[in-house]
Amino acid sequence: MRLTSREWAQVLGWFCRGLSAQAIASETRLERRRVLRALLRLRQALACEVPPVFRGTVEVDETYLGGQRRNQRYRQRGFPRGRGTVKTPVFGILCRGGQVWAQIVPNVSQTTLQELIRRRVRRGSTICSDTWSGYTGIATKGYVHRLVDHSQGYVQPGPRGRHINGLEGFWGYLKRRLAAKGGIRRERLPLYLAESVWRYNHRQLSRSQQVKVLMRLLQR
Repeated sequence: MRLTSREWAQVLGWFCRGLSAQAIASETRLERRRVLRALLRLRQALACEVPPVFRGTVEVDETYLGGQRRNQRYRQRGFPRGRGTVKTPVFGILCRGGQVWAQIVPNVSQTTLQELIRRRVRRGSTICSDTWSGYTGIATKGYVHRLVDHSQGYVQPGPRGRHINGLEGFWGYLKRRLAAKGGIRRERLPLYLAESVWRYNHRQLSRSQQVKVLMRLLQR
């Protein structure tokens, strides 16, 4: 049985407050399975919501999701970057003063990362990254490339804004949200990643504004 417009508005209102499916069911007095179906449909819609191609100054970085240890690849001890782990690799791009985009990737190789950059960032833009070899050669692809060596600190001397602190902040936000879920099945991880991206990109809106945006999204 489908939800009415009024029921959708209630579900979305509590969703924007960050309540769990069980809590939403309790607040709306809807069956939990109906709420779960509604949230699945919502997250699938969010996964299709892709920001426009970025331009200007952007930050790029990768991280790993899953497991209990600190999972930034450059903090792992005794493993080459991106290897020796069963965690799920995620690549992200943040536009300074704009939005963030993130996607689960099969690996963090140069081929994979630079193809995504080519698709998601307009040529001529300035790209800030760390020293991971996957970013080697970006400057030859029509971009201005600024490197951040984390062994020297998180903000580098030289051109203003030479850091990836914005994207690091998003990774922290993402991992706190996922940790609060108490464990997510790997096949559902893309949906929860899309949810966190959407919440981050719309965090400046009021809850009522967020509900309106989600209602329009579901009506497409």
